Amino acid sequence: MTEIQSHPLHIYTDGSSRGNPGPGGYGALLIWGNKTKELSAGYRLTTNNRMELLAVIMALESLTRRDIPLTIFTDSQYVVNSIEKKWVNNWVKTNFKGGKKNKDLWLRYFELSKHFSIQLKWVKGHANNPFNNRCDELATQAADSKQLLIDEAYEAENK
Repeated sequence: MTEIQSHPLHIYTDGSSRGNPGPGGYGALLIWGNKTKELSAGYRLTTNNRMELLAVIMALESLTRRDIPLTIFTDSQYVVNSIEKKWVNNWVKTNFKGGKKNKDLWLRYFELSKHFSIQLKWVKGHANNPFNNRCDELATQAADSKQLLIDEAYEAENK
């Protein structure tokens, strides 16, 4: 049995931004056995990194059970490195000293992560992974939508 097979819940995530900053969106695909769930939303002004991270957050917030291990697959080195190299732990400890970006989202992720057993896996974006490709479609469709939400923290910070 491989390491990934021991994690029954697989989550694929992706973020998109049309311009950076610009309209953006996230997509997430949750797979548990033969059940799947898709999540996505678009925002009128945001960044790609915010959408990459928000995809992970929204997937975690959608879960009703916290007692199962899960693997998150993302093509975002920003997300993987920040978590796996424990950069976010240091950012939280130093209150994001030096102006580290996306404090609101990192704090949200940090609190959520305490309730799950999470394994992160990087996947190459725009490659031959149908699940990652589906998340990319969800994210770009959301970014191109006419019904865009407001990324209030980002817009307030960047007035």
